[in-house]
Amino acid sequence: MAAEIIDGRKIADSLLSALAEEIRGKGLKPKLATVLVGEDPASVSYVAGKIRACERIGVASDAHRLPASVTEGELLKLVGKLNADRSVHGILVQFPLPPHLSEKKVTEAISEEKDVDGFSPRSLGRLFGGDESMPAATPAGVTYLLEAAGVRIAGSHAVVVGRSITVGKPLAAMLLNRDATVTVCHSKTRDLASHTRQADILCVAVGKPGMVSAGMVKKGATVVDVGTTRVDGRLAGDVDFDAVREVAGKITPVPRGIGPMTIASLMRNTVRACERAAAR
Repeated sequence: MAAEIIDGRKIADSLLSALAEEIRGKGLKPKLATVLVGEDPASVSYVAGKIRACERIGVASDAHRLPASVTEGELLKLVGKLNADRSVHGILVQFPLPPHLSEKKVTEAISEEKDVDGFSPRSLGRLFGGDESMPAATPAGVTYLLEAAGVRIAGSHAVVVGRSITVGKPLAAMLLNRDATVTVCHSKTRDLASHTRQADILCVAVGKPGMVSAGMVKKGATVVDVGTTRVDGRLAGDVDFDAVREVAGKITPVPRGIGPMTIASLMRNTVRACERAAAR
């Protein structure tokens, strides 16, 4: 029997509706500032999706578009201005940036209270300490999706393929926070399949289309495909979906999987940041 498809868009829609109700019910006025540098088509599309989500749930959006030639000093000055703006509760600088700009410097410049992407060293440090008050957005989307789909995390063996600071490492920490036993694999892992076949929950985030085959998956496992790569104008995941679906118990598609959950998580972080600002 083919695996159950976990519809990330449906779960994200439910979360967004709950956030919209919370905003109305509490009289909140959250605002998200987005910063887009250059005209990369994928980045333009991602930012547009985040702005649409803002409009849907009642989050004000403050969009800033800068030319690819912007200097690092100019970009950091804008971030500083947004940090100081008390009406702004979340700041999102869309990555990747042009090569002459340091993503590390930009990330570290964003105020901890407004770091809705959850990428700053302070946010990540809190996450690894068990404080998920501002969790990394994509990993938060993964864990929310798993819980909403009724997947038991506690006591399960979770294997995370990918060790990026934006997905793999914080996702491993969040799964540990939920009492999973976690193995992290990467490009230097020997005999990758021997590890992935042990997973009750297999999360893949490497950006290599179709790299996970059916022979790498334990029968009945839950497979979460975080990878998104454009191939011939279409999004492709890291998992060979059609083949793996015949082995797995549950599986996320690409698209309609983790992408919508990332945006919903960003909205949730923005609303939480607004609540904390109102309480100060």
